[in-house]
Amino acid sequence: MKILTQLVAVALLTGCFLMTSCSSTSKNTTDDSQKAGIEKAAFGQLPDGQTADLYTLRNAAGMTAQITNYGGIVVSLLTPDKAGKFEEVTLRFDSLATYVKGNPFFGALVGRYGNRIAKGKFTLDGKPYSLLVNNMGNHLHGGKIGFDKVLWAATPVDGEEPALKLAYTSKDGEEGYPGNLAVEVTYTLTKDNALKIDYQATTDKPTVVNLTNHTYFNLTGGPKRDILDHVVTLNADRFLPVDKTMIPTGELKPVAGTAFDFTKPEVVGARINDSSDVQIKYGKGYDHCWIINGPSDSLRLAATVYEPTSGRVMEVLTTEPAVQFYTSNNMSGKAVGPGGIVYKKRDALCLETQHYPDSPNQSSFPTTVLRPGKTYKTTTEYRFSTK
Repeated sequence: MKILTQLVAVALLTGCFLMTSCSSTSKNTTDDSQKAGIEKAAFGQLPDGQTADLYTLRNAAGMTAQITNYGGIVVSLLTPDKAGKFEEVTLRFDSLATYVKGNPFFGALVGRYGNRIAKGKFTLDGKPYSLLVNNMGNHLHGGKIGFDKVLWAATPVDGEEPALKLAYTSKDGEEGYPGNLAVEVTYTLTKDNALKIDYQATTDKPTVVNLTNHTYFNLTGGPKRDILDHVVTLNADRFLPVDKTMIPTGELKPVAGTAFDFTKPEVVGARINDSSDVQIKYGKGYDHCWIINGPSDSLRLAATVYEPTSGRVMEVLTTEPAVQFYTSNNMSGKAVGPGGIVYKKRDALCLETQHYPDSPNQSSFPTTVLRPGKTYKTTTEYRFSTK
């Protein structure tokens, strides 16, 4: 009887262990990486002693986006290829220190004015303003300390579509701009694999605003190759020619018959070195602003990018009137990413949704003036899929 009792006890313990193991296995099988949500981790310390954080947004499909509140930078985007393999589709650094040391706007939230303002000067309501000159005699991407180089207040929003709300107040006179500008930018990772960016700003004095994101994309994953075989379509019948310092001439030129015609799918490398086109010469490739077809303020398709080997597709939708298409023409091999990968010319492309460059000096362009009592609002989505 004693032996029988011991056998029963062993059997019960064994059964309990098996049940526990099965329960544990079942829990692990429910892949936590597939659960939508947002996580926060320390990213590093800034030179002034402040700590920047890194937020990981994940949707139920497995796509992840990493964003830091330093500069509102998109640090990473992992999306699946046609075989379901998740890989990096942006150019990035693996440490905060590298972003602080010298970032060519990888993933950056750009402001107060994205793109260029001629000679760093403009006049608003009869008053002249001077901005820092930092690019071929012009003002570029907000100046020496633009929005990509400040620490934003961050509020994570958990849920099926996790979001990160960032807030920053640019003080009157910062980088030469008038008015205290209160800015809110919200990154949302949607359940259908889109990174949605909502921009909002108000001011207490008349000022100019043109916010954008400067993520460098390469859909090969890794990246494995340059972007010359990426296929791009732009929903734009016109673009803005520039002078030799990359300031728009004021002309709205039809793309038909030029190297700038992407109204139908076109391989990026097909005409990027067309030496007969002075615009290609000025930009060292593509670094120009296309005027998006359709009414502004409505969310509409601006661009589609397809990478044939991986099957990845990226669609860019926006309420903005234009998009700057840039093919990383100035990458010189000095930027080094994770694992020692060296980023070179043509290793990525940017699609920066925005108003026109130099709008404060060109009255025929849509205005970028924001006045007290008004709210600046724009939305851009980067949608990922495969085919």
